[in-house]
Amino acid sequence: MTPTSDPGAAKPGALGGPDGTAPGLPTGAAESGTAATAGWELLATGAAAHARGDVTEALRIFREAVSSPDESIHRAALINAASMHDELGDHAAALPLLREALTLLPADAVRMRPHALINLSQVQQHLGDLDDAQNSLEEARALLAGSTDTDLGRVRVACLLSLTAVAIHRDHWARALELATESLDAAVRFAPELAGHPLLNLAAAHFETGRTDLALDFAAQAGAAFTAAADSNARAETDQNTAIMLARMGRLAEAAEPLRRSQEYFERAGLAHRAGIGAKLRGFLAERADRPADAEAAYRQALARFEDSGAVLDAAEARVRLATVAARTGRLPAAETLLEEAFSVCAERDMTTRCAQIDYWHAALIEAAGDPALLARGTDLAVIAALALDAVRFTFPDGTQRARWNDEIADPAARIAFRLAYASGNGRLIAELIETRCAGTTIDLDRSTGTAVPPTLPLTWIDPPEEPGGALTAGGPVELGVALAEVAAAAGLAVAPPPRIALPDGRIALAEHLAAAEQRYGRPVRDSRVVRA
Repeated sequence: MTPTSDPGAAKPGALGGPDGTAPGLPTGAAESGTAATAGWELLATGAAAHARGDVTEALRIFREAVSSPDESIHRAALINAASMHDELGDHAAALPLLREALTLLPADAVRMRPHALINLSQVQQHLGDLDDAQNSLEEARALLAGSTDTDLGRVRVACLLSLTAVAIHRDHWARALELATESLDAAVRFAPELAGHPLLNLAAAHFETGRTDLALDFAAQAGAAFTAAADSNARAETDQNTAIMLARMGRLAEAAEPLRRSQEYFERAGLAHRAGIGAKLRGFLAERADRPADAEAAYRQALARFEDSGAVLDAAEARVRLATVAARTGRLPAAETLLEEAFSVCAERDMTTRCAQIDYWHAALIEAAGDPALLARGTDLAVIAALALDAVRFTFPDGTQRARWNDEIADPAARIAFRLAYASGNGRLIAELIETRCAGTTIDLDRSTGTAVPPTLPLTWIDPPEEPGGALTAGGPVELGVALAEVAAAAGLAVAPPPRIALPDGRIALAEHLAAAEQRYGRPVRDSRVVRA
């Protein structure tokens, strides 16, 4: 997962023309020949409002311009109003406006249609629809490739930036680095004022591939570029991303100042979603400083901002963070209510792996509470979550991602499952966990039976492979035994999910828990093959 909920996904331009100019002015005006009309002046006024950071006022002006009888102004206003909704975090409201604009634009409208498609892709990314976002961008890229208009260089930069954002969302880091470099070259050539965006994308990609010092250097270059371009919004996003990177590196004190600067800007500008991200980070810093009251207040603010912007998945994460604070301050029933709400949001969207992650965290909080009456429920949650999260490793496209998932998600979940089984005295379950090595995860008995420490939720969880559609299948990958599959998965080979283990008495190890996991998460967690223990 990259530094923010839309990390490094630099907006190529919040306006109808992602070329950074007044919205619709160079495009629609050229097509209609009416740049001097009151309608175009209204659009220019909206662009000025956006430039000074007053996004709410810009939206009001563009909404007013939508009623223009002039078709070119109407289309440009639709695109710009949609961009303002998206920037304010109201992604659902942006979608129909862009779709309407696209129905009004001819298929070969090479000046305005790519703008609308790029902005549509931004909305689709924010709504988690990466396939459609990719398709929108490919259509825009094809239109731009067929044009000889040199004035569209800025739009080409915008298209490359959005393609980079999709690669970042999908954790395709090599592709992201390639596209970010290409977009930086294009920006230097066609639109130097946009150079900060590919620099910020380079920062995100280098950070996620472990080159953290280089990432901070690129972020500093991006901030300087945005300052030179007088782009206050992008400068604030850079400060926020820098604060998040520093926090993830454990440099919490250094994160405070860029967080303060960015949060002041986003609150003043009414950018609810970005303000929610900043409030979440403030809560995280307070939690790490052992200030639970401050952490809870910040997380509640984040939840309110996310709900205001319609960012339901971010709101679900805020509930998990509030649940963590509640559990650590002795309010486990309140924590469980928040976790159930977060689980329901993810389940409604078929985000089955997120559901398993929430169950894993739920089990961790039950373990830390130390209430014997909750051991049985905590054990069941821990085991089914561990089985599902371990199985996810086999859906990652490369060995590095699989290894990280194992180290940060699957292995800790397996350890909690083992500790809770041990604490509950369930000898049969312990034996089956050992027999199957928790379906592929090696258990260190000494570490797994130690005293649990109060858990702390990391600032970011690793994104699982795309959902839905990530269900495990046995067709295609190499079918290996558990031990060999471990080696193959670590090397990045495509392997089938682990088989089921037949015990000497004929029973399938963890059969009840396997069935419960597949029912709860709606996806197979083991292959249909059976091998003897």
